[in-house]
Amino acid sequence: MRGSAAILAILALSAPAPARATFSIVAYDSVTQELGVAVESRAFSVGMAVPWAEAGVGAIATQASTNESFGPLGLAMLRKGRPAPEVLRSLLAADSGASHRQLGIVDAKGRSAAHTGADCSSWAGQRTGPGYSIQGNILAGEAVAAEMERAFLNTNGELAGRLVAALKAGQAAGGDKRGQQSAAILVVRPSQEFPEYNTRYVDLRVEDHREPIQELARVFAILEATDLSEAHLRFADEYEKAGRKDLARMERERVGEALKRALARGENDPSNLNGLAWTCATNGVFLPEALDAAERAAALEPKNTGILDTLAEVHFRMGNATKAAEVEARALDIEANDKYLKAQLARFRAGAK
Repeated sequence: MRGSAAILAILALSAPAPARATFSIVAYDSVTQELGVAVESRAFSVGMAVPWAEAGVGAIATQASTNESFGPLGLAMLRKGRPAPEVLRSLLAADSGASHRQLGIVDAKGRSAAHTGADCSSWAGQRTGPGYSIQGNILAGEAVAAEMERAFLNTNGELAGRLVAALKAGQAAGGDKRGQQSAAILVVRPSQEFPEYNTRYVDLRVEDHREPIQELARVFAILEATDLSEAHLRFADEYEKAGRKDLARMERERVGEALKRALARGENDPSNLNGLAWTCATNGVFLPEALDAAERAAALEPKNTGILDTLAEVHFRMGNATKAAEVEARALDIEANDKYLKAQLARFRAGAK
């Protein structure tokens, strides 16, 4: 009781914070146990104030006349196992500015709760369901929240991608009626082997941009091609060791899905294409798509020895050692003294994996 009383006392003393008129989604993935928040606003650096999350605990979006203390204090309550609706009631009960607040919470069991204060500027409202809460204020209309809900529920794949899809749909329906400025996404995921994922699995912010959601989607695509692909393969290994072959397959397939999306959208960033192709090649998955990506990357940067090495690796993994050696030799023509490239060429010629 002492801990709860201290929390409520802090809330009672909290000074009003700058308004964060915005739209956001808080959500939970029951398969991966991920929790996340995605948000957009016509305010600078919305990611600094609105989204809060901790793996195995919960996720919170605090906005409108933002009380940022709702983030850490709400997580502290959730950490004790209190359900989302109860935490929401406790936070608001001790807050003299509750009528100006907007709040969405999802706990680690997928229970959701939301609040839109009577004094929030219109349009303001919320939509909740099992595993998600959507909320917004100073919006073009109720269709913003409705379209976010539709996109989230009808989009397949990992949580982060579904959250980005919800933001895009909300903006397409009118978004924040004052315009756009910043956006952010925060996703956490439980992992004992990689504890950093418990607080930052996906953590991206666009602080000031004309089209922040589009920019957020662009940098998320880079993350998919790099760190997130590596993370999926790490989890695939964990699941494999635990005897969960179905989940291991899902994680590997998500790398392939990211690669297919990159190819479908005509990705022209050679680094993204190369990263995805290398990850797939070295893990022996989605090799035809990896070859397509590596060839596109090589066409964009024909003198990049790293990309040529990836292309050679893909050929080799597909059983074409002769072609692999030919491409690696081209890389060595550019960097004649590179020891790594020499070793790769010898490996391809020897046919040794």
